[in-house]
Amino acid sequence: MYLPRHFEMGDLDEIAAFVDSTGAADLVTVAADGRPASSLVPILWERHDVDPDTGRFGTLLAHVARMNEQWYDVSEGQRVLAIVHGPQAYVSPSWYAAKAEHGRVVPTWNYSAVHLSGTVELVDDADELRDLVGRLTDRHELDRPAPWSVDDAPEAYVAGQLKAIRGVVIQVDAVEAKAKLSQNRSEADRDGVVAGLLADGDPDGVRVADAMARLRATEDPA
Repeated sequence: MYLPRHFEMGDLDEIAAFVDSTGAADLVTVAADGRPASSLVPILWERHDVDPDTGRFGTLLAHVARMNEQWYDVSEGQRVLAIVHGPQAYVSPSWYAAKAEHGRVVPTWNYSAVHLSGTVELVDDADELRDLVGRLTDRHELDRPAPWSVDDAPEAYVAGQLKAIRGVVIQVDAVEAKAKLSQNRSEADRDGVVAGLLADGDPDGVRVADAMARLRATEDPA
């Protein structure tokens, strides 16, 4: 990840909250012949043993379809990358106050993303796989008024479904996080971007504008 200092998300709790709120990632692998592949999957980042000084950043859990050919070429201990995407939006130079001042402005793209990388273990044991799926499900059902549990489905049905998937466990040893939200622009330019995104009304753009406003609030000593 290209990570200029002014776009870096350095607080691990902030990064974890971002990952948890997104709840899914692109799992990227490279086969022995150099062929890259990616699958979007639900994730759970468990951070029981985090120790950045020794390169331990917890464990990322996921599961993939057993028929997904991406995972035919993945071996135990191989390094993989999980990319967690936040909202993103095009930024028009017409929104900058600097356009009227000197005209030296160009388009850009605002976004947030987290990269989690580490070594992978593939889980096929039925009991371990059921436990992994249960933890993933409990996380994603957590805030629902009537949470669904794996135990709610018939046992034989669950056993059959588990045969169709493989568990993915990544021992995370590197975390990179970026929030590119116009921090390198003047206050007037940033105000213009927020106003422009809100006026456009695109849902992702509105979320970017909200993230920009929340970031500004943390920077304002008042």
